[in-house]
Parts: sequence; structure tokens; C-alpha cells
Amino acid sequence: MSAESKTPFDHVNDTVTQLKEMRHYSKANVERLTTQWLLFDSELKKLKQADRIEDLMVRAGELHEAIEAEIAELEELAVSLQPATDSDGGTDATIH
Repeated sequence: MSAESKTPFDHVNDTVTQLKEMRHYSKANVERLTTQWLLFDSELKKLKQADRIEDLMVRAGELHEAIEAEIAELEELAVSLQPATDSDGGTDATIH
């Protein structure tokens, strides 16, 4: 389906799918960074880098929360944009 022929419902679903992928990779990256930070916390403190890494982890957490909130908002929007069911009770599109 080309971008021109997509409905608003399709665009919202595509965006939700992309945000969910971002959420997955963001979470995995924060978990890896946290593991490294915990292993080398004392060395990072000696190098005066621990606060900077902790700040990055906090901001990454905030990004993760913002992505979660946007996914929830867009999923609600998708429900309102969902095409009406056809005569046999099915729909032409699905929510991701």
C-alpha cells in the first residue's frame, strides 16, 4: 500500500508499530548501560563520569516513559479511526 493510499488509521498503526520497536530497543539499550554502570560504578566515580552516565540513564528512562505514553495515546486514537465492520462482522484492518 503506497503512502498516498493509506488511511489515517493505517498511518496511526504504522506509527504505533514503529514506536513499539523503538521502545523495545530503548529498553534493551538502557538495560545494557545499567549493567555496565553497575559493574564499573566505582571506577566511573573516580573518573568523575558516574553522574554523567546516571543522567543519561535518567533521560533514557524519561524517553521510554514518553514513548509508552505516546503508544497509549495513539492506540486510543486508532480505536476511534478503526474502519466499521463489514456485513460478516470482520474488519478490513487490524490494530498492531
